Amino acid sequence: MTMVSSKVFRIFRWTLAILALLGLVVIALLTWAYFALVAPRWSEFGTVKDEAMRAGLTRKNFPAADDEYFAKMDKGLLVKPSDANSYPPEIQQIASIAKLTPEEVRKSAIRGQNGWIVWTGGNDRFWDYAARNLLGVFDLLKILSSHKSQYYGRHNRWAYLGLVNEPCYSEADAPDPSRYGLWLDRRDPSCPADPFADAKKYPGVKVGSRGQTQPVGSYYGEPSGIVGLRLFPNPDFDEAAQARWDADRYYNDPSYYNDPNLVRPYRVGMSCAFCHVGPNPINPPTDPENPAWENLTSNPGAQYYWVDRIFFWDTRPRGKDGAPTPNEGNFLYQLFHTSPPGALDTSLVSSDYMNNPRTMNAVYNTLDRLVLAERWGKEKLAGGELDNKQFGDYALTSALGSFWDPRSGEVHTMRVLKDGSDAVGALGAFNRVYLNIGLFSEEWLLHFNPFVGGRKITPIKISDAERNSAYWGATEDMTPDMAVFFLTTGRADKLKDAPNGASYLQPYDSEIVKRGKLVFAENCAACHSSKIPPAPANSGIDDGICAGGGAGPEYRQCWDRYWQWAQSPEFKREMVKRVLEPGPDGKDFLDGNYLSTERRIPLDLVQVNACGPLASNALKDDVWNDFSSDTYKTLPPVKPVTINHPVSGAPSSFQPLGNGRGYFRPASLVSVWSTAPFLSNNSLGLEEPKSHAYRLGGEASRKETEPYRADPYKTVDHCPSADPDNPDMPCVENRLRQFDRSIHELLYPERRRRDPTTAAPGYMYRTTAPTCIRAPKEYTPALARSAAGLLHWAAPWVFQPDGAVALGPLPKDFPINALTNTKLLPDNDETDMLGHVWKLARAAPTIISAFSQFGGACSAEELADPGTQVRAERVVRETGLLDTLIGISKCPDYVVNRGHYFGADLPAADKEALIEYIKHF
Repeated sequence: MTMVSSKVFRIFRWTLAILALLGLVVIALLTWAYFALVAPRWSEFGTVKDEAMRAGLTRKNFPAADDEYFAKMDKGLLVKPSDANSYPPEIQQIASIAKLTPEEVRKSAIRGQNGWIVWTGGNDRFWDYAARNLLGVFDLLKILSSHKSQYYGRHNRWAYLGLVNEPCYSEADAPDPSRYGLWLDRRDPSCPADPFADAKKYPGVKVGSRGQTQPVGSYYGEPSGIVGLRLFPNPDFDEAAQARWDADRYYNDPSYYNDPNLVRPYRVGMSCAFCHVGPNPINPPTDPENPAWENLTSNPGAQYYWVDRIFFWDTRPRGKDGAPTPNEGNFLYQLFHTSPPGALDTSLVSSDYMNNPRTMNAVYNTLDRLVLAERWGKEKLAGGELDNKQFGDYALTSALGSFWDPRSGEVHTMRVLKDGSDAVGALGAFNRVYLNIGLFSEEWLLHFNPFVGGRKITPIKISDAERNSAYWGATEDMTPDMAVFFLTTGRADKLKDAPNGASYLQPYDSEIVKRGKLVFAENCAACHSSKIPPAPANSGIDDGICAGGGAGPEYRQCWDRYWQWAQSPEFKREMVKRVLEPGPDGKDFLDGNYLSTERRIPLDLVQVNACGPLASNALKDDVWNDFSSDTYKTLPPVKPVTINHPVSGAPSSFQPLGNGRGYFRPASLVSVWSTAPFLSNNSLGLEEPKSHAYRLGGEASRKETEPYRADPYKTVDHCPSADPDNPDMPCVENRLRQFDRSIHELLYPERRRRDPTTAAPGYMYRTTAPTCIRAPKEYTPALARSAAGLLHWAAPWVFQPDGAVALGPLPKDFPINALTNTKLLPDNDETDMLGHVWKLARAAPTIISAFSQFGGACSAEELADPGTQVRAERVVRETGLLDTLIGISKCPDYVVNRGHYFGADLPAADKEALIEYIKHF
């Protein structure tokens, strides 16, 4: 008996030891996974320098360019006048305010214009990183090409991609041996040289192979043929890379161009112009594929930019049979396809676990916006926020120094981002944008896991950028000139000034326009006018804790008081007087009116899609901590909002968190006749699926007898267009047709597109075809490729026989944001990390079960099989996958065109009168 007991005890002891050892192994693996994949890389922060500093350069080595190459852009306001007395009134106005001479203003604006259009700040490094790491779908060098294997080139770049062709270029019709066999646009030899490519005047950064096997080049790079993209010699393109380079395989061989170790001859840099330069609304190009500089302006935003076709280079239109194309079978394409033309999720790289396509901001009436900031734009800065540059830091803009009080940390500022988070001063808002498009990526990418998330996000510090990035310092020194540039040129585009524009307007003194003024004063001006009556004294609206418009933890009190007053007969009476009568200065109500208050509006009042106001990258200790105000970070929570289930459409209540989340600043209505579709995500007026899905697909397909280029679209592709309903043409009548559709959907909500698969009050982003989450075999680890057969046998629903990863397929009409909004990590102000991990762990079995049943049926033949759709729908339904994903969603609001119901209950005659008045904005 003793021997048996002893044996049992030994077995028990060994079992405990083995379990303990296994427990230690599990703990060790979890600890390793946490520090390798989740924990911030604290020891690396602030220790890396950018390429320019490593080359021994400082901010002083990158002076702003003074060449007047783009002067004909932006309505020609910066063209040097023939005599000193003929400067445009816009220049004279800014000269008077800034206490500068008109010529000083003009030259400063020229420098700012150049910075906006050609300065990339070394971000070619980041965009090369993206090309090598985004699973083979993203490649700006392909976007620049006109190779015969692609369904786009310079000839249809505007129509298909929405990108602006640079004047003085023609399309490549053969490989260029002087540029490594690439099919890049060719410069017209009769045009003057691009001055910014002058390596003697603007010597570039000598790093890697630059200056050895590659030219150093200019720090502005070379023009590419697309406005906003510049070409730089790739410092990694050494002799070994050159020996391996094969341009033909780069265009034709997936096993070659999908190699993440492929070194391209050029890196592509991106300037602000890429997302902001567009056709001049009041002087559109006759041929949008071949604009002249005078047909382009820097401020309207890239309204026609197709993200799904730019960020997923291997796209093609559907054929006449309407069958899905290969790119539709990739979930990354479906993600990008949620962005309507002119919209982009600007947190795509530093992921906040929400898919939020938003419009490229138009920059209008900057001076009026600054005047507005003095009245209602007060914010408090603290900590690293104080490191933002202010107007008073520069002699050029010192006359505007009163916007900043360094003693109190108070700044009067515009709110540029749609959630009003970047309220740190105009220069700080400018500078942050450059980081967000890849400047100082050496440091920026340390603070999060790019594109997919999973690592705890931490702030990039301005102080680190000041110390370690010459590009950052140079950008700071350029942005005062950019401010002068937009103060001077960012003026309203009025329909009356457009070709034949007056014919679309009712006379300003007509009865219908007068009625529209009255309707606007009583129903719209409280949010969409910078000219409103002063608040009653001691009302608590704009005084006490609400002085300067209010901000911080008491802001909801300020807003509620303001909103109650704005609905009062007294407010409306005073507002009507201001709209109908000239002001004390004798000016019309619209003159000098920014047509927005920029007061933050609570989400529960405006009722738009919740995900935009819930953006979290600017919260305390998040990546943009230094670029959002202390008062933003302490905003109180809004009230609960209603969301809808993506299948049943059933409504439920959703309570957003606070600390900055939950508010929108109202959009300016300046030049709104030219900027449709509407809402922050361009969802109103968008003709889905006809326009967004593949409106031109059948006509754009190739003929067997003409393999080189896509057929011309079967519409008149010049302005004025014979097809005014074509939303992709920038002609005056086309813009007005788009405006008409959008404004009527805004004021008549019953006309908005509704989801065909549910009773939800609007539409949701859904997959257009069965689709899979994919990683080509070249992007899977070498170990996985070597064991591809074994892995495919063990998990065929994950691994393909060649080692590629393919999860799915998700069925057609699957709500895309149900997956993309999965909250991998809690925000920094949410402390229950273990609780969140447990929530994910409980969801994991359902998700794994669903994807294992999908079976990885991701071949072209399987995706085209109708049975695949039936099976995928059944799996989603029977596993409860959707409800599981909703349960771990950061933002479970999937209806994208909801909200802004103000004016919906007006009589039809009042709505039409209002529309006629708005056309004059």
